[in-house]
Amino acid sequence: MKINLRDSNEIRILEVSGEIDFHSSRELRQKFQEILDKKCSKLLVNLKKVSYIDSSGLATFVEVLQRMKRAGGKLVLVGLAPAVRGVFEIAKLDAIFDLSDSEDKAFATLTGQT
Repeated sequence: MKINLRDSNEIRILEVSGEIDFHSSRELRQKFQEILDKKCSKLLVNLKKVSYIDSSGLATFVEVLQRMKRAGGKLVLVGLAPAVRGVFEIAKLDAIFDLSDSEDKAFATLTGQT
């Protein structure tokens, strides 16, 4: 798994590639911790290059969503491949997360322009 972090105005963008499983979810959780410790209020996570996610990966995203909501922030997940989106749907998490097909749409959601 690879993680790249960049900023666009007030939005932090985390790009993840590879597989998110039991072993790699620890690294992802640690990166989210660093981001949230810096009081991030708008987070876009691009998962376009993620080919696989397991339950530990889902748990990591649920934790981040809960923390973001408690802090009054927004989280949008972008570009989920069909297999990854399917895992979110099976777990009924597609109804809880903001899922977007493109970064442009995610930016609109995060900036209140939808």
